[in-house]
Amino acid sequence: MKVGRRRPLPALVALIGAVGAATSCAGAQTARLSGGGGNDGQVVRTEYGAVRGRLDGEVRTFQGIPYAAPPVGALRWRDPRPPARWKGARDATRPGSPCPQEPGEVPTGSRNEDCLYLNVTTPKGDPAKPRPVIVWVHGGGFYMGAGSNYDAHRMAAQGDAVVVSVNYRVGVFGFFGHPGLEGSGTYGLKDQQTALSWVNRNIARFGGDPRNVTLAGQSAGAVSGCAHLTSPGARGLFSKVILQTGSCSVGWPDNFDYRGQKAAEILQPRTAVEARGRRTASEVGCTGDDQAVVACLRALPVDKLMPVLGQYMFPAYGTDVLPTRPADALRAGRFHHVPVLSGNTHDEATQSTAVYEDAGGGQRGPMTEQTFDTVMTETFGEDEKAVRAEYPRSSYDSAALAWSAIATDRKWVHAQYAMARDLARRVPVYEYEFADPNAPALAPGPPKMPMGAQHASELWYLFDLGGIPPKLDAEQRTLARQMLGYWTSFAATGRPATAGGPRWPLFRATGGRTPHVQSLAPGSGGIRPVDLAAEHHLRFWTDLAR
Repeated sequence: MKVGRRRPLPALVALIGAVGAATSCAGAQTARLSGGGGNDGQVVRTEYGAVRGRLDGEVRTFQGIPYAAPPVGALRWRDPRPPARWKGARDATRPGSPCPQEPGEVPTGSRNEDCLYLNVTTPKGDPAKPRPVIVWVHGGGFYMGAGSNYDAHRMAAQGDAVVVSVNYRVGVFGFFGHPGLEGSGTYGLKDQQTALSWVNRNIARFGGDPRNVTLAGQSAGAVSGCAHLTSPGARGLFSKVILQTGSCSVGWPDNFDYRGQKAAEILQPRTAVEARGRRTASEVGCTGDDQAVVACLRALPVDKLMPVLGQYMFPAYGTDVLPTRPADALRAGRFHHVPVLSGNTHDEATQSTAVYEDAGGGQRGPMTEQTFDTVMTETFGEDEKAVRAEYPRSSYDSAALAWSAIATDRKWVHAQYAMARDLARRVPVYEYEFADPNAPALAPGPPKMPMGAQHASELWYLFDLGGIPPKLDAEQRTLARQMLGYWTSFAATGRPATAGGPRWPLFRATGGRTPHVQSLAPGSGGIRPVDLAAEHHLRFWTDLAR
């Protein structure tokens, strides 16, 4: 299948300028280890050497800690290797370089393959007992993003938790495949597992409990978390999972995010990824037997591979990391049986539909009526009449909002809900829908259409993004505190609870009752049960797929 480059979505793209100047590599800067105990925990000894962080109010932060060797030269497209040990106390006050990517969530982009770093945020002071640990895997479609974009001080301080954010290889550097390579299409996932292993071995030195690790992520980070649930190599690396808008079966029909987009699933067979790799090798002039091709590809400069970066946003199964299709493994019960917190935003697809059209002058605008009619026919064919009947155009204020509802339900909510039902047959599942209709914008100058609770908008309630505090009103700040309470209590105990907030019952997939889904919105009564299946037409999409 020919896969064109995915157009970056606006969430977090223009937003994170504050980190642009701070993302130089935290490479070999060291200082002499201070003696005595006057550092207030700012120096911590890891297995590879000491790191010196800083106090930030109620928390200590350690940034740019290497968890693997730079994947450069002969280590490009290989499993992560241990980093070199260092002497003295390494400067851990700046993040490591993001992995190679075009400007977007990292404003200036990156061309630096020396990027396998993580960041630790932990409450100051010694805990009475080891703290729960949350390992955050960033989103970005598997072709952009960085762990340092997520400032976790509120989560750590309020929840008395240790939060770790991780860089991993993205795009062609993380998910490239070729028959001459071991590990085709899985290097970014192996990076994540290596970071989890580092956490298991080192996090106690930061006050964390290595026996109580929650793997959490949003979008591509949540797809990663779902994949790790089915990965033999992830066994024992985490005890709970938080999956925010991402499942093992995320996929889309033609035209869903942009005109000309081809239907695909985010997790793909190794054979498909390797076939794409053969084409790329030929296009860049690497020929010969498999060994010669791989050697040629490893010798290419980063810039030579950047044009195909976005063609490799598809982690591969049929591999040692993912032996079988993860969605099939979930349905069969072949996954790590740990508690799961999972959910979506109410208006996932407004983000893409708001910039669907070329508005001229380098600007993009919402989908038009003419485009709506065209893509309805192109996308659904003989099912167009049924889709139009289920989503009457007259029920929506614009064509863009009508298409957004269709794309939200079909691409995101349907897959997440089906995953929750599969998981809930065997493990505790807590399901939510983030539904603040006035969530802060994710990029300056939002398009002229209501965005609602767009894809990734819940992140403001959990993190400062790019070092920027969210602009929340009083009711939204209350919701943020409640969500942080739910998230961190789940990490601590496996059950979401928040001080003074509504109880969150289990999502149950049996017994004939409507499974409980917790709607998360500000204001009185904003946290309440919601019938997600009815609200998002899920029975219709299930029947249409038969």
